[in-house]
Amino acid sequence: MKKTDIIKTYDDFILNTYGRTDGVFVKGKGMNLTDIHGKTYLDFFPGWGVSNVGHCHPKVMAAVRDQIGTLIHIPNNFYIPNQAKLAREIIRTSFKKGKVFFCNSGAEANEAAYKFARAFGDTSGRFEIITMNNSFHGRTLGAMTATGQPKYKQGFGPLPKGFKSVDFNDIEAVKGAVTDKTIAIVLEPVQGEGGVNIADKKYIKELRALCNKHKMLLIFDEVQTGMGRTGEMFAYKHYGIEPDVMILAKALGGGLPIGALIVQEKHANVFKPGMHASTFGGSPLVCKAALGVFKAITADKMLANAKKMGIYIVNALEELKTKYDCIKEVRGLGLMIGIELNMEGKAILDTCFKNGLIINCTQGNVLRFMPALNVKKKQVDKAIYLLEKSIKEVIG
Repeated sequence: MKKTDIIKTYDDFILNTYGRTDGVFVKGKGMNLTDIHGKTYLDFFPGWGVSNVGHCHPKVMAAVRDQIGTLIHIPNNFYIPNQAKLAREIIRTSFKKGKVFFCNSGAEANEAAYKFARAFGDTSGRFEIITMNNSFHGRTLGAMTATGQPKYKQGFGPLPKGFKSVDFNDIEAVKGAVTDKTIAIVLEPVQGEGGVNIADKKYIKELRALCNKHKMLLIFDEVQTGMGRTGEMFAYKHYGIEPDVMILAKALGGGLPIGALIVQEKHANVFKPGMHASTFGGSPLVCKAALGVFKAITADKMLANAKKMGIYIVNALEELKTKYDCIKEVRGLGLMIGIELNMEGKAILDTCFKNGLIINCTQGNVLRFMPALNVKKKQVDKAIYLLEKSIKEVIG
């Protein structure tokens, strides 16, 4: 099919739920995407944070090829070897002791976390969950209600009860929201969709202490920050605490759909057989792919590279900031980086795409850089060059 035929077919047969960019991609390798006409783009926002190890990493592809000819799906009432191996690997790299539930997406994993919190508080009559303003937790009804951004909720009322949002990084706001009905606090350690807002270390430690005091669950949504994005395998490791519950998805599957709910072992008996399930969760195929992701991150020493390249990118962007008044602030943790502008970012975003650089713009004025964890210096230099070229074209 030609590009025009593909776009027309979308118009004719696919619901219009996305603001689409005029790109039709047919091949991905590492940091690059190739479109239907053979043009190559440098992808600094791969798969909305899904492709942390780059497009079609050899270790992920080898795992998929090995599994797809053997067994793709089997129900969860049987034992699945790859699921067992992946759960063990997740716990080995995260909690001292814990257990995992597998599903298919970040929103689904968030829903599992809310059900888990409600079940945890059932005997005491507690059900309220505190979330943060500017957070993003997904598009299903519960996850959307938990999301602290009113724009995502318009047109979908009435919403489920039991959620309230307070300002991020404000411990007094959290304390003021706690009642005798509160059972959990949910937050992203770095708000991605909210504009790359980073939680303060003191704030996180105070949240941990508050949850301990009131016997509440501290739940970290690491859908975007997990799997090495911030330079640690999981972002909570920056803070010297452990949450009670962690939510993973996006990069866990290396491009295949998977989500996971991870809970401390001391809480593991909250869910009992029949209380929660997912038909496709943790299939042999996606678990094998996720094991390939862990191998790639470890073998290629991606965590160390993410820390090093994150500093390099931020320094380069800070230098750009001294040259262009349109850049208000640069902030980031590892390779999760935001460039807050003093103007709307769409024109720069679109110009970057025209020039062969894929990035993202959120909150109207925050450009996001989230390259693969194995990004090289020369690729960063090219991205900075293309960004500056695009800024010049937009503002003169």
